[in-house]
Amino acid sequence: MTKTYRLSASVLAFAFVQVLSTGAAQAEDTDYHAEPDVEIVVTGAVKVSRKDVLSGVAVLTGADLAENVRPSLGETLAQTPGVSATSFGPNASRPVLRGMQGERVRLLSNGIGSIDASNTSADHAPAINPLLAQRIEVLRGPQSLQYGSAAIGGVVNVIDRRVPTTVPDEPIHFAALADYGSAANERSLSASADVRLGGGWVGHIDGSWSKTGDLRIPGYALTPELRAEALASSLLPGQDIDFAANAAVEGKLPNSAGRTWSFATGIGYINDQGSIGVAYSRLDNRYGIPIRYATQPDQEQEAPTIALKQDRIDAQVALNLSEGLLDRMTFRYAYADYRHAELEEDGAVGTQFFNKGMEGRLELAQNERGGWSGASGLQFVFRDFSVVGEEAFLPANTTSNFGLFTVQQLQRGPLRLEAGLRFEHSVQTATPDSTQPQFYSGERRFDAISASVGGAYDVAPGWKIGLSLSQTERAPAAEELFANGPHKGTETYEVGNPALVLERARSVEAILRGSGDGYDIELSAYHSWFDNYIYEAHTGAFEDGLPVIQIGQADARLYGFEVQGSLVLARPGVWTIKAEGLADYVHTTIVGVGPAPRIPPFRVKGGLKAESPHLELGAEVERVTAQNRVAAYETVTPGYTLVNLSLSWRPWGTLRPLTIFAAANNLFDVEARRHASFLKDYAPLAGRDLRVGARVEF
Repeated sequence: MTKTYRLSASVLAFAFVQVLSTGAAQAEDTDYHAEPDVEIVVTGAVKVSRKDVLSGVAVLTGADLAENVRPSLGETLAQTPGVSATSFGPNASRPVLRGMQGERVRLLSNGIGSIDASNTSADHAPAINPLLAQRIEVLRGPQSLQYGSAAIGGVVNVIDRRVPTTVPDEPIHFAALADYGSAANERSLSASADVRLGGGWVGHIDGSWSKTGDLRIPGYALTPELRAEALASSLLPGQDIDFAANAAVEGKLPNSAGRTWSFATGIGYINDQGSIGVAYSRLDNRYGIPIRYATQPDQEQEAPTIALKQDRIDAQVALNLSEGLLDRMTFRYAYADYRHAELEEDGAVGTQFFNKGMEGRLELAQNERGGWSGASGLQFVFRDFSVVGEEAFLPANTTSNFGLFTVQQLQRGPLRLEAGLRFEHSVQTATPDSTQPQFYSGERRFDAISASVGGAYDVAPGWKIGLSLSQTERAPAAEELFANGPHKGTETYEVGNPALVLERARSVEAILRGSGDGYDIELSAYHSWFDNYIYEAHTGAFEDGLPVIQIGQADARLYGFEVQGSLVLARPGVWTIKAEGLADYVHTTIVGVGPAPRIPPFRVKGGLKAESPHLELGAEVERVTAQNRVAAYETVTPGYTLVNLSLSWRPWGTLRPLTIFAAANNLFDVEARRHASFLKDYAPLAGRDLRVGARVEF
C-alpha cells in the first residue's frame, strides 16, 4: 500500500511541476453552453466516435439525462438498450447489463471505481449520485475491459466536473436541476457552480438533496401466489406473525422511503500544457429496504434501514505532450472511506460494512501516425473491506489488483481495425478473527489475460458494419470466494467457494450502424461461451431460517441482441415528427444446470415524438414479456405494458439555458415486476408517476 501511495504522489508532483512550468500560457476557454456531444465516447483510454465503438454503447447527456434522472443509478438507466435494474426499492437500484450484475458490472465516477459495497449485495446503493452527472456513458461488451476483469459485463461511467479540467467562458458557470415525482413524493434539487479564479485557476462547488416517501404501487405488494400462501398460513394456530395483514398490504410499499444529500468542492489549474486538479466529496444516504413479508411460519421478517456515508478525494492530471510518440498523459486517482450501517426497526445498529479503498489509472495516448493511434496504461486497485455484526456473512478481507493494458487502432480508408490486450494480477486475502472459525482464512492469487480484436468497415455513406472477437478472464471476487453466513439483505444464507478458478469467456459481437437524412439505426448481436462461469445455486437447504445459496462454477452460454432507431415521418413547418424504438433480449443457460437466475426477458418499446425549437412532445409504449425461463426456486414473472407521456418546453429555444419538463410514467397504473430484482415478488415497480422538473444552465 505504501508503494502505491508513493507512485501516486510521484505522478502528481511531476505533473504539477510540468503544468506550472508554463504558467504564463493562456488557458483555453470552453463553451460550457454547447450541447453535449453524444457522438463522442470519452470512457476509455482514447476518445472515439460512438459510431466507431465495436460493441453496444449508450450516452445520456443534457436534457435527455435530466428528464430520465432518478435518485438511483439503476432506475436512471433502466430505459437504455441492454440495461435493466436490480430494483431493490426506489433508492437502491444498480444497473444490470445484458443480464449481468454485481461483480460483472463496473460502476465508475469519472473513470474511477465507485469504491463502495454495491457489488456485495443488491440492497446496497452505489455511492454515485446521478443527480449531479454531466453525462453518463454505458459500454457493453469487450470494449469495457480497459477497466478491469470485473467489467466483463460492461461499464457505467458517471461524469461530472468536480475536478475542473477546462476554464468556463464566463466568471461563474451555474447549473441546477429540480424535480418532483408523485409516485414516491420524490423531491430533488441539485446545483453546481464553476468559478473562474484567474490565471488558469478554476474552482468548483456542487450539492444535491433528495427525499422520497414510501413508493406508491398499483395493487398488492405480494404476488397472488404469495398472498395465497400468506392467507393459508394465517389459518394455522399459534403464529406470531399476522400473515393476513401481510397479504393485505397494498397501495404503498412500506419502508421504501429515503433521503440523500451530497456536497463536493474542487479546484484545478489549467493551461496549454494540461491540467491538474483535486476534489473532495461527501455523500450521506439513508433509505429503507422494502419488507420481504413472511408468508410461511418460521420465516424472518425485518424492516431494515441503511445509513450510508462516503468521504472521497479525487485527483486528476493531464499533460499535453504534443511531440514524439505520445500525445497526452492522464493520471486519475481516488481514495474513499465508505461505511454503512444496517439499522433495526428500533434504530439499533445491526451489521456494519466498511470499505477503505483507492484506485489509480495512468493512460498514455499516442499521437496519430499514418492512421495508427492508440493508448496504453496501468491501473491499480486496493480495497480493505470488513463486515461487523452478528449477521456478518464475510470475513475481513483485502483485495489488491494491478493491471496493464493497451488498445491500438488503425484506420485505412473505410476500414478500421482495433486490438486490445490486458494483463491483470489480483490477490484476495481473508483474515477472519479467532471468533469466526466458519470463515476461510488465507490468500488466493490470480493472473488474468484478456484480449480482443475487431474491425469495422464503411460499406456505404453513413453505414458501418463491424465484428469483434474477444477472450476475457475474470478473477473471482472476495464475496464469491469467502462468503459464509446469513445475508439479510437478500434473505439468503450465502456460502462462497474458496476453490474458485478464473472465469473465462470467448465472445463474438457484430454491429450494424446506419444514419442518413431522417433516420438512424443501431444493431448489436452477441454470443459468449463461458468456462467456469460463477453462479449462485439454491441447494434446497435452510440455515438460520434462510435458504442456502452455494457459489459454484460451470460452463455457460449467453447470447442476445439490442436494436434502437429513429425515423423522421414528417417536417410540417418548424416541427419534426419522428418515430423511435428499441428492443433487447438476452438468453443465458448454465450447462447442466439450466437457466441463469434473474435474466431480463424480451423488451420492446416504441413511440412518437414531435419536436420544435421550443416544444417537444412524446408518447411511448413499452412491452416487457413474461419471463418463463427461470432458475431453480425462481418464480415466473408476468409480462406488462406501460404507456408514458412527456413534454419539454424551452422558453429561449435551442440554446436551452432553461428547460421545463413534465411526464406521466405508467399512465394506466399497471402492476409491473422486474425479473432482475431479488424483490420482484414482494415489491412491484412504481404505479402512475406524474413528474415535473426544470433544468437551468447559464
